Amino acid sequence: MMGELLHGLIQSALHFIEGLGVWGILLGLMLEVIPSEIVLSFGGYLVSQGRISLVGAIVFGTIGCLLQQVILYWIGRYGGRPFLDKFGKYLHLKKKHLDIAEGWFNKYGAGMVFTARFVPVLRQAISIPAGMARMPMLKFLFYTLLGTIPWAVLFVYFGRALGDNWEQIDEVTRPYVKPFIFAAIVCAALYILWKYFRRDKSKA
Repeated sequence: MMGELLHGLIQSALHFIEGLGVWGILLGLMLEVIPSEIVLSFGGYLVSQGRISLVGAIVFGTIGCLLQQVILYWIGRYGGRPFLDKFGKYLHLKKKHLDIAEGWFNKYGAGMVFTARFVPVLRQAISIPAGMARMPMLKFLFYTLLGTIPWAVLFVYFGRALGDNWEQIDEVTRPYVKPFIFAAIVCAALYILWKYFRRDKSKA
């Protein structure tokens, strides 16, 4: 029963997105009623059908993802943990994921805003502690954009390549997502080392 309701919700959301074209992709990602991977790959499918352009799907997809993270940033900044502990479930953010994201951010700093973009669930959660820490907005947008663009390109591209079989996106993109995660971890390690040596020099 729950599976049927979820399937119906996804189909309704996709029908709404299809009717609005690139604006539907933007709104679908900004509100994220369904996962961004589904919205972006469906956008790729619409490209394959000639309904929207490839550039439009990627640009509006990137903007939609960015706006969603800005909303979460402001929730973290002005609502904080009390608000999220109470209402986080309505945003599909579990307490344990918020705890992990907050721990990562507090320990490793702003670079985690980029790295976490390639980790499922934490993609959204990491914006919360960034807002709570009052991370400068321009820096937040920069790191978020760096992580969002390749994510949007990957899923739109393969959604277009799969065409009518776009729903197989998960198994097709899995081998490509892993290198993204590995690269993000390497970047995070380099960022941590850079911060460590910079702090060391300032003490000298």
